[in-house]
Amino acid sequence: MDKRDYYEVLGVDRSAGEQDLKRAYRKLALELHPDRNPDDPTAEEKFKEASEAFSVLSDQNKRAVYDQYGHAGLSGAGGGGAGFTDLQDIFSQFGDMFGDFFGGGFRQGRRGGPERGADLRTRIALTLEEAAFGTKKEVELAYPGPCEACDGSGAEGGKRVVCPDCKGSGQVARSRGPFLLQTTCPSCHGRGATVKDPCKSCRGSGQTDVERSVKVSFPEGIDEGQTLRVPGQGLRGTGGGGPGHLYVEVVLEPHARFERDGVDLIHMLPISFPDAALGTDVKLETLEGETAKVKIPAGSQAGDTVVLKGKGVPRLNRGGRGRLVVVLQVEVPKKLSRKAKKLLQELRDELS
Repeated sequence: MDKRDYYEVLGVDRSAGEQDLKRAYRKLALELHPDRNPDDPTAEEKFKEASEAFSVLSDQNKRAVYDQYGHAGLSGAGGGGAGFTDLQDIFSQFGDMFGDFFGGGFRQGRRGGPERGADLRTRIALTLEEAAFGTKKEVELAYPGPCEACDGSGAEGGKRVVCPDCKGSGQVARSRGPFLLQTTCPSCHGRGATVKDPCKSCRGSGQTDVERSVKVSFPEGIDEGQTLRVPGQGLRGTGGGGPGHLYVEVVLEPHARFERDGVDLIHMLPISFPDAALGTDVKLETLEGETAKVKIPAGSQAGDTVVLKGKGVPRLNRGGRGRLVVVLQVEVPKKLSRKAKKLLQELRDELS
C-alpha cells in the first residue's frame, strides 16, 4: 500500500515550522496512542504512521530530501531517511554485492558470536504535574524478542550444527571464469551454522512475543520531546551478548489551567472590567496546589501580564524554578440590568 504524504498525516501545510509540527504530532500522539484506544485495531498503525512522519519532518536533512524526492528519496535508507555516514555503512548495507565483485574483501566477519541486543524505543504521556515535579511510572512494553529457550538461535536447546556447505566459514567459493570468488553461504546466510532440530518454543524463528513492564523514574523538569535512556532494558543479546537499552520519549498531556513554555507556566486569568479599572487582589491556585496572591494593578488592559517568580517549572538538573505568567483577560458582560446600564452610561459621560 502506498504511503500517505507525511504532511497529510500530520495535518499541516508544507510550510509548517518546528512548533507547528510539534503541536500537530503531540495532538495526534495523544489521540492515537494504543493505550487510549484499546478497542480500535487501527490505532497502533496510525500512531506508528504519525511517529514516522514526525521523525522525518522534524529532521531538517530528512525533510529536505523528502520535500525534493518524496518517499522514494528516503527508501534507500530504510524509509527513515537516515543516510550513510561512512564507507562501513555502505559495505554493511551492500556486503553481498561487494563480495561478489571483489572476492569478499569488503565483507564483515562471519556472524554467530555474542551480539548485543537491539535498543527499544517507546513514548509515554505524562501530566504537566508529573513532568514538572518528577514521577515514577510503569512503562508497558510489547515486542518480539530472542527466544529464551534457544537463546535466539532457533535450534532446540540452542544447539546449532556446523553448516555442511561452508564447513562453518560462512562463505563459499564460486568459480567465474579464471577467478575464484567468495560469497555468503546461501545455506546458513553467513552464520556458519544451521538448525537441525527447530526450537519447539519459537518453531525455529528464534523469536517470541515478549510483554513486560519497566519502572522508569522521570526527573523533575523533564519536558516534551526529551528522551530518557534506561540502560540494559532493551532486547536480550544473543550468544551471550549483553542487552540493549530502552529509550523513553516524553509526551505531555494538555492541562486545564496552564500551558508550559520551557520552565515558565502561562495562565489565562479572566477579570471583570471594574477589577481591571480599579485594581484588585486575586487568589490563584498554583501548579503544586498552593494559593498565591495575584495583585492586579489599577488600569490594567486586556493582554497585560502579572509575573510570579519561582512559581513555574523546576529546571531540569539545575536549581530554581521558572515563572508563572498570568495573562489578564478583561471580560465584558453580555447582559446588563437597568441599574448597571445607567451606571455605565454615567461612567461613559464622566470619561468622555
